Amino acid sequence: MLLQTLREFLRPYKRTVWLVIAFLLVQSIGNLYLPNLNADLINNGVAKGDIGYIWRIGAIMLAISLLVIGASIVIAYFSSKVSMSFGRDLRKAVFVSVERFSTRELNKFGAPSLITRNTNDVQQVQMVLFMGLTMMVAAPITGVGAVIMALKTNIKLSGLLLVSVPVMGLLIFWLLRRIVPLFRVMQVRIDRINLVLREQIAGVRVIRAFVKTKYEEERFAGANDDLMQTSLSVTRTFAIMFPALTFILNMSSIAVIWFGAKLIDNQSMPIGNLTAFLSYIMQILMSVMMAVMMSMMIPRAEASAERIQEVLKIESSVVESLNPVIVEKRKGRIEFKDVEFRYPGAEHPVLSGISFTAEPGKMTAIVGSTGSGKTTLLNLIPRFIDASAGQVLMDGVDLRDQTLENVWSEIGFVPQRAFLFGGTVESNLKYGKADASDDELWSALEVAQADGFVKEKEDGLKSPVAQGGTNFSGGQRQRLSIARAIVKSPQIYILDDSFSALDYATDAKLRAALETHAKDSTIIVVAQRVSTIMKADQIIVLNNGTIDGIGTHQELMKSSKTYQEIVLSQLSPEEAAS
Repeated sequence: MLLQTLREFLRPYKRTVWLVIAFLLVQSIGNLYLPNLNADLINNGVAKGDIGYIWRIGAIMLAISLLVIGASIVIAYFSSKVSMSFGRDLRKAVFVSVERFSTRELNKFGAPSLITRNTNDVQQVQMVLFMGLTMMVAAPITGVGAVIMALKTNIKLSGLLLVSVPVMGLLIFWLLRRIVPLFRVMQVRIDRINLVLREQIAGVRVIRAFVKTKYEEERFAGANDDLMQTSLSVTRTFAIMFPALTFILNMSSIAVIWFGAKLIDNQSMPIGNLTAFLSYIMQILMSVMMAVMMSMMIPRAEASAERIQEVLKIESSVVESLNPVIVEKRKGRIEFKDVEFRYPGAEHPVLSGISFTAEPGKMTAIVGSTGSGKTTLLNLIPRFIDASAGQVLMDGVDLRDQTLENVWSEIGFVPQRAFLFGGTVESNLKYGKADASDDELWSALEVAQADGFVKEKEDGLKSPVAQGGTNFSGGQRQRLSIARAIVKSPQIYILDDSFSALDYATDAKLRAALETHAKDSTIIVVAQRVSTIMKADQIIVLNNGTIDGIGTHQELMKSSKTYQEIVLSQLSPEEAAS
């Protein structure tokens, strides 16, 4: 998965990667050649007192050192550029993929996991790319080159490599077997702590109201402790690795000096060659250490790449039509034909046998007990989910035969939980129509009964809106959300229990103003409050995912027992009759 991710997102940067590799070759060759020059300087210059030779070789060594330094700067610059650009592209791809998800896929992954995948997981892959360009490529070049130069310098001393390198290899193998599963567990633990933290921040008022602060502290402490224990296991493994590798490196250096000194004493090797060989064996072992460091990073990056690819490769259950139908004249007529919806693997459908028509210029209300499928039914219209069976048609054409953007462009959607984006009142209202004038914005606010509290604010339309609209009350958020939909001037209004936080007077004024303003549009309303929908042109009563009755208020009071129960639970018989 890691290689697949790198291949897929590194294509635009192939030339830069090859440039980095070219400079890595320059750097490695320079580092390999310097010890050889140093040996010549000692053997032929210092030992013989040849000052001219010392100056000449010293100048060459200085030039090569400057070249190596320059190559290192270029490598660091372009490696950073490639890895940062790669991370940017990968984050964008994950975000675009998530944007295409239906409600089903969003529920499958969950918001905390998707956030972790687009931040922590991408960072792990990005880091391994940066380290790979600077270390993974350099390690084999330097290692192989140093082995060749060491053999060329002295074959007898090279036999020490037959001991130190296999010992390092066994140590690496043992570490990998232990650390790979730990990295996978660590990512799951990070998901868990993000989930708990997100819940606690969102539900802080509920936690306090139910005196559950201590309980939530313990729950977070449990998730935090799990992550700590896993991280501790990884850290302990690293704590074993580096001292062990350093011990092997130092023992190898001691062995080289010990046996090299004997060879010099026997006049079998010049002293300059010993310094060169010592440099080469250090380069070999440092290359192995670099490989070990990368081997520690790759498993975690592999686990992260698997999680990223899971998001990128999953197919949304809502698929765009390959040959979309273009509807010339939009009217906003919605028709359900024997629609069924069930979640994969579910024994019973959430909705079944749903058939009705919502006409333009009329209000269609949907009522039912909790869990009867009201919100699920609404989610089928903008194709947040697709029907398992049957058809949902807009202006006589199946929604699945139209492009998603064309469907969405005709809908003004106000969700059950009013949501505002961070910015200003103006930026939120213009979310569906960027070129809306101030007059249009104030007109929408007036219809939504929101102009009063916006005018009271010092900055009016420029008043700041906190993330999620938390600096406004629940009723104010609902009215601003309705105003945002009105500014869009859609053919279809979908209002999912969008009046629940309003008082009766404001509710009545808003409905009257909206019916006048959107007299040619299709209005589909879900409401728990009976007074909100009593005057609707048609009311659809849902009961356990099926239609229990369709008609006006008066008709349903005579024909639908379920509707009677809902109405009489809120109104007196006299109020219901009037």
